[in-house]
Parts: sequence; C-alpha cells; structure tokens
Amino acid sequence: MELNFEELKDFLDLKVRQYNTPGFIELDPVQIPHLYTAKQDIEISGFLAATISWGKRTTIIKSSKRMMDLLGNSPYDFVMNHKEKHLEKIDGFVHRTFNSTDFIVFIRALKNMYQNKGGLEAVFIKHKTPDSVQPAIYHLKKEFFSVPHPSRTRKHISDPFSGSAAKRINMFLRWMVRKDLAGVDFGIWKNISPSILSCPLDVHSGNVTRKLGLLKRNQNDSKAVQELDINLRKLDSADPVKYDFALFGLGVYEGFK
Repeated sequence: MELNFEELKDFLDLKVRQYNTPGFIELDPVQIPHLYTAKQDIEISGFLAATISWGKRTTIIKSSKRMMDLLGNSPYDFVMNHKEKHLEKIDGFVHRTFNSTDFIVFIRALKNMYQNKGGLEAVFIKHKTPDSVQPAIYHLKKEFFSVPHPSRTRKHISDPFSGSAAKRINMFLRWMVRKDLAGVDFGIWKNISPSILSCPLDVHSGNVTRKLGLLKRNQNDSKAVQELDINLRKLDSADPVKYDFALFGLGVYEGFK
C-alpha cells in the first residue's frame, strides 16, 4: 500500500477514531480492569489479564474473569491479605501454559511489589528512560521474581533485553499510562509520558505495519519494536501508541495484510 506521509497519517488517524471507542472494551481483555475503580485493583487485574493475553480473546476474557473470581473480585485486598489456606482454592487454574503454580507465584510477587517496592507503577517510574519504558520492563521482571519461584514461571514476563517484543506488558502499559477520550485506556499512571510507550507488536500488527511501510524488520522482536517506535512517533510524538487501535482493527477485523 503506497501512501505518502500525510495520507498514511490521515488513514491511520481515521482507523484510530473507528476502533478507539467504548465498544472496543466489551470484546477485549481491557474489560477486566474496567470492572474496578480503585487504582491498585485496576493495576493488578490489568497486569494479570495482560499476562495471560494470548490465544482467543473470548478465552482470555473467560480465564481472566475466573482469576478475578478466585481473588474474591478484590484483587488488591487478596494479594495483600491472603493466608496460605486461601491459595488452596487456586489449585487447578490453568490458561494455556499459565497454571495455578504460576498464579500463586504472581500473587506472592505482587504482594512483595506493593509491600516492598512501592507497587508496579513505582518500578516503571524508577527505571524508565527519557525515551523508553523498555528498560523498566527488564527491571520489573528482575524485581518481580525476587520471590521464590520455579524457573518455568519466568517465561510469563517478557524481557526486551533478551530480544522479546514484550507485547503483553506493552499492552498493559498502554492501559495504565495512556488516557483517551473514549475511556478505553485508563491513564492512571500520571508520571510516565504516553510519548515513550511502545506499541504492542504481534503477528497481526506486524503484518499490517509491514504492508504500510512502517516496519521493515521481518521478526516481531525488540528491534522491530524500536523501529516501529521511531515511525509511530513521527505520526504522533505525544501519543504514538494510539495507533495500536488502528493496527489491531486493520489486522483482526479487516484482514489487512
């Protein structure tokens, strides 16, 4: 698809307006943190829902709601005040390769994060750079897994420094940092600028960006994320990840590839 810069921007801005609407919420895992109003509940429910966001969206949403049920639909209170006996009811939970063992580690790690690290937001604020949150994802993983855990559980948080596109955490960061007029993204993390966010990159968005000439790299990895950052920031330096809605809609709903 051959478009000049202005045509491309107009086209993608149109698609953002088309898909960045309240109706997006009911079909997306972002509906899980929308169940809550307290900041810590939004953060924890969003983090857990994003963590298991691979596969069919209907299954992701179903599994995420199950997670919230197991946390008594009060995720922050459960994380901070649970007893060992309360973890027994989590036995048997599974979403693809994320199982009850992983879930329990995440509960303990989240408690440690909020009790000793100032919470999820504080880690990102501490380790972000002037133009990227990707280094902070590396430090989040390092600090998150400072609690005892089996090695298998580590795969459920990606590391850009190991080459990962870190799609799910970048999506979570979009939810927390970006504030939109449609009310999809929360914008509750005020001390991180949306301008330094990276777009969640997966097969669908990768195919779309390559067809549009926004991405040349063939792999959907951390280097591709860096390349896409540069090009999306040319289109909108203040809010580059709004284009996630356009790329998602074009890829998933319109089969644009």
